[in-house]
Amino acid sequence: MSPHFEAIADGLAEHGYAVIDQFLSQQEVGAILELEELRNTANMKRAGIGNSQSLQVQEGIRGDYINWLDRETSPQPVKVYLTRLDELIAFLNQSLYLSLKDYEAHFTKYPPGTFYKRHLDQFKYDDHRRLSVICYLNPEWKEEEGGALRMYLLDKTLDVLPEAGRLVCFRSDIIEHEVLPATRERLSITGWMLDRLAALKHL
Repeated sequence: MSPHFEAIADGLAEHGYAVIDQFLSQQEVGAILELEELRNTANMKRAGIGNSQSLQVQEGIRGDYINWLDRETSPQPVKVYLTRLDELIAFLNQSLYLSLKDYEAHFTKYPPGTFYKRHLDQFKYDDHRRLSVICYLNPEWKEEEGGALRMYLLDKTLDVLPEAGRLVCFRSDIIEHEVLPATRERLSITGWMLDRLAALKHL
């Protein structure tokens, strides 16, 4: 079990979010970054707005490219992370009684200058996303390069830089957030923990 799980549970219970460094080691991040087929834009789809029934691509709202990930077909370096997500779900269910059953996740690329405007991850007519979870894959990220995740909390905003190995986990139903533009490519694995089994719809 990862030594970070307890800190994630405590952060969620107390604040509704947690920010954890070194959830993936630099070596584990490096192994994922070596997967050229995963990060090749030609193999990715433009991300859209809404769920599968109302999906629209709107560049004025979000500009990222995505590659949906699967437990069975993902390369081994990605499976290391997905297995850790399964273990985290089991831990959170035991410690916080969340009744989480599955997750969905995609590899995410923001080209320089792109962004995702303020939004909530839980859909209005589909409330099965309970927790949002993002692991960043950007070595030696500098503050002046931008690209922060900005979370809108009750009494403040919190900017989190997308540094390699850093995990952010927060409640999908209450924490609005946005991705600020960056001067360099910004990579992550973005996902959601669900209270039902994930639908097989991301082809």
